[in-house]
Amino acid sequence: MTDRSNKPRWTTPLRRRRTPNWASQTPTWQDARPGLIADALKTASARPSGNWFVVGASRDVRAGERPHGATVGGVEIVLWRSDTGLVHAGPGACPHLGAPLRDSRVVCGTLVCHWHGLALDGARFAGWEPYPVHDDGVLLWVRLDEVGGEEPLQLPVVPVRPSTGGGLDAVFTAVGRCEPQDVVANRLDPWHGSWFHPYSFVDLAVASTPRGSGDDAFVVDVSFRVAGSWVVPVRAEFTAPEPRTVVMRITEGEGATSVVESHATPLTGEGHGQPRTAVIEAIVAASDRRGFALARAAAPALRPLMRRAAARLWRDDLAYAERRWALRSTGRFPG
Repeated sequence: MTDRSNKPRWTTPLRRRRTPNWASQTPTWQDARPGLIADALKTASARPSGNWFVVGASRDVRAGERPHGATVGGVEIVLWRSDTGLVHAGPGACPHLGAPLRDSRVVCGTLVCHWHGLALDGARFAGWEPYPVHDDGVLLWVRLDEVGGEEPLQLPVVPVRPSTGGGLDAVFTAVGRCEPQDVVANRLDPWHGSWFHPYSFVDLAVASTPRGSGDDAFVVDVSFRVAGSWVVPVRAEFTAPEPRTVVMRITEGEGATSVVESHATPLTGEGHGQPRTAVIEAIVAASDRRGFALARAAAPALRPLMRRAAARLWRDDLAYAERRWALRSTGRFPG
């Protein structure tokens, strides 16, 4: 006879919470001090990026498929994989007559221009200079020293994630009319959560704010709304490991160690009158529950749902970032 007395009892992560009246929430504007957010943004901006920029999801570029095009800081880029899975990156214009290489083809791991057949294997050729590229398993990064203007780093500052193979990841991308700092500032303002996103967050309270001297963490207690009055309470920490990235990490509660990485990549060059920034958000979920292996197995079906949830949040958060840029660009920003 099997002894089940020592097996942990299954418990649901869900808690019931009566839907609060939106207007009866405790106002957060006095805690969301413009100077505090500005200081956090300044701390993030001072950290090195090594001139690395996120350009998309690792799965966007597959061996045997067409190349992937991107633009960073006004620089056109093309990426493709060799047959062995190695990622290559370089200027998006053919060195012969400027054809858009993103529309070309990959043949046996070599990028072949569709205008005149010039072939690139990823090495320097006829004035075409490859860019350093890094595949971290979830996201692709390209180093552009002329855009970043910093001291180059050998590798990008990749946030700590759940153990390899233990998480379920999805990547969402959206574009806004703003600069990267406006996206980062949005993420360094956790107080807006339950006011601006009542469909997703309930009972949000900021437990602690950055104390200076290298401490840049905002610690937040919040309940994620699942359906109706059912929520999942967690404690999360927001940090900025480099100037264009903010990471939300669940530190306590269901899904501890899960992360949401919000990367802000400039599409237009510095000083552009109408800047555009891509938000490339990586959600890497983890859980020690026995059923989570089934969720990983169902990843292709779950990823669209994860992206849909991110799209709803960023519909509002990009409006926040765009409004911030509009006020800054006309000298009306109150911060």
